[in-house]
Amino acid sequence: MTNKKATRRDAYMAKKKAFGFVSSVFLFLLVLGLCFVILNPILKLVPSVFSRIEDLGNPNIVWLPMNFSVVSFKAAARMIMPEGMLTMVKSVLYAAIVMFLQIFFSAMAGYSLARVDFKGRKIVFFMVILAFLVPRQSLLLAQYIYFNHFDAFGLLKLFVPSGEINLIDKPAALYILAIFGFGVKQSLFVLIFSQFFKNIPKELEEAALLDGCGFYKTYFKIMVPNAVPAISTVAVLSFVWNFGDTYYTRYFNPNGAYIGSIMAQKFIGANKNAIINAIQNWYSIPTASDLAFDAVKQAGALIYLIPLLIVYMFAQKWLVENLENSGLVG
Repeated sequence: MTNKKATRRDAYMAKKKAFGFVSSVFLFLLVLGLCFVILNPILKLVPSVFSRIEDLGNPNIVWLPMNFSVVSFKAAARMIMPEGMLTMVKSVLYAAIVMFLQIFFSAMAGYSLARVDFKGRKIVFFMVILAFLVPRQSLLLAQYIYFNHFDAFGLLKLFVPSGEINLIDKPAALYILAIFGFGVKQSLFVLIFSQFFKNIPKELEEAALLDGCGFYKTYFKIMVPNAVPAISTVAVLSFVWNFGDTYYTRYFNPNGAYIGSIMAQKFIGANKNAIINAIQNWYSIPTASDLAFDAVKQAGALIYLIPLLIVYMFAQKWLVENLENSGLVG
């Protein structure tokens, strides 16, 4: 009897191990296939952007270039970044400033909606949700007119004779949008902070009150340090979305030479013949053709993605962990 039980147990364990092995192999192949589907477009760029201009169109080149060259990157960088690395630094700095403004004001708005009991809180919360649902195109005309005749609620009459200034094509317009909660996806950030602060135990605030902390000290000393998961999540999303935004920047700062998305958009829309002629003249390659134009555009797209890839590389694990834990606090 004991031998039969042992035999059944061994058979069950063998089936369980076999099932576990098959499941692991299946998941591995599934993940491998998904990775290939995602990376395949990037892998196809390698033979074109890293090949010599003269080798483009060679049918023998499939996955690796025959002669390694970075001429496509040099030409793309020269066109996208007229000031060299300073252009990229300015673009990253712009996205970082807007990110900081969105985090600072969205966190305060989220905390107020989650933990402060004031009259009209539900109405304000409804308006935040409405701002998230309403298409931003419907607000564009009013925002454009306001920034074109910006009067700071009539206060500029004290400083400017005309009582208004034009903020179109100036970075201040984009900063003001972030300050007042109308930046890129900012209503979503307010909702993230509101939900996070709502889940933090009230005992923390009560303990801080007993220790003599006022409202602002409790917020900055107790609540903000505990909101690191939400802050890091919003920081990554805000930086990525603002760095790649072409909607607000196109209308409110279309000539911003420091905005990477604007420079990339102008580069992609550039005249084909102008780019081909530039390659021929800059690098003495008279055989440059439409294939060279495509290679330079692809290299320009990769250059534009470098800051985003760096952010993703360093923040991937951090972001995933915080997204998992952001709704489980308390």
